[in-house]
Amino acid sequence: MSWVIKAFSSSIGKKLLLAITGLALCGFLVAHLAGNLLLYVGPEAYDKYADALHAQKLLLPIAEVGLLGLFLVHLVNALWTNADNKAARPVGYEMRQSKQPPSAFLKPASSVMYGTGIVVLLFLLLHLSDFRFELRNPAVAEMTPFVKAKVLLRNPVTAIVYIIGSCALGYHVSHGLQSAFQTLGVNHPKYTGAIGAASRAFGLIVALGFGSFPLWAWAFHS
Repeated sequence: MSWVIKAFSSSIGKKLLLAITGLALCGFLVAHLAGNLLLYVGPEAYDKYADALHAQKLLLPIAEVGLLGLFLVHLVNALWTNADNKAARPVGYEMRQSKQPPSAFLKPASSVMYGTGIVVLLFLLLHLSDFRFELRNPAVAEMTPFVKAKVLLRNPVTAIVYIIGSCALGYHVSHGLQSAFQTLGVNHPKYTGAIGAASRAFGLIVALGFGSFPLWAWAFHS
């Protein structure tokens, strides 16, 4: 066991673990988004999906614990890797000789991964407090899943956080997915362009998909 800990504590090991957990979380996003898109189908389809999911009394808690573990490992490795990169980088490394001040919009995607990750974390905490633990609106516990989603997503704070969080999430995964494949060695010049395009498309789908739900709640339901 010690050699496993030592291997994943190395610089390469941490990046590999970051890539693997990131890909696993992207897989969860696909499944979660697919289920939530049933909101567009209608109450019957969405309620049936939600009821079937929560009927898994044994598997659901196991899946939730596993998902939490993935997220925590990904988060800790991201913080650890970011700290290592800062420690290894000389102070003047990022300095540019320019008459213009640096702009955040001109920075590469990797330089804002930390910031978007924080936004995603806050987005996740609000999502869990509303949909999983019903902390801000306990009354939704008595509602059907479809009505519950509609009521929660029509909350102005939730709607704004969802839209901002979805955009940050889409940007985060679009860069993270491409970086994960590169870390795992899938970086041949023949495939780099296609992987980059697929990663950007995935990020756009994630951002538009999750970001559309509060707009759906406000636009189509009184």
